[in-house]
Amino acid sequence: MIQEYNNYTQEDFEVWRLLFERQEQNLQNKACKRYLACINEMSEVMRANEVPNFEKINKVLLAKSGWSIHVVPGLIPVEGFFQLLAKKKFSASTWLRKKSQLDYLEEPDMFHDVFGHIPLLMDKEYSAFAQKLGEVGVKYIDNPEIVLQLQRLYWFTIEFGLKAGETQTDIYGAGILSSYGESKGIYTTNPEIKPYNFSSIINQPFRTDQIQTLYFEIESYEQLYDSLNEFDRNMQQQG
Repeated sequence: MIQEYNNYTQEDFEVWRLLFERQEQNLQNKACKRYLACINEMSEVMRANEVPNFEKINKVLLAKSGWSIHVVPGLIPVEGFFQLLAKKKFSASTWLRKKSQLDYLEEPDMFHDVFGHIPLLMDKEYSAFAQKLGEVGVKYIDNPEIVLQLQRLYWFTIEFGLKAGETQTDIYGAGILSSYGESKGIYTTNPEIKPYNFSSIINQPFRTDQIQTLYFEIESYEQLYDSLNEFDRNMQQQG
């Protein structure tokens, strides 16, 4: 699949602009510093007044970290998703929500995939963890228990992860970064926030149909990589 850029409508451009401008302002004192630095570095190819062009973004991403966007129609099987991550390719859809869906969308669209996920793939430590997650997923793809554990890890880190900041908890999970309501709710609804614990996360069920009530807070992206690497080593020793 490819991105059919000429097919975007005026409403698509308007929706992207509204979502981008709202979150850009909202996240200034909420998102982790590395995310803000990365999205600023991508300002020539990811900005409010232009629906993102994947070809332009890929040039920047590949030059910086070796990652690229891989177009998918929507949610894809976990096997294919892990395979793409292992090859430093991030799955992204090309469709945008409607104006009537600005505040909530159950299935991820391009704003979630691109605005939420792509900037931090410019970061060396974060992107190393994302690739490692894909590699481990591919290695154990025939083990349903481990695949489920890795899906939980992905959910509570890459999608809904928090990071300890200098004065407060900062956001790095794409599901929160791309959600106006959830990114505000982290600081106003007093959700349960636990210190990052690998064993707890891989045994923690999650729901996709509601705003999260439980989050895990990391100290660093290196912590993510190291814990996953240790898990992989332990699995190999047991195997």
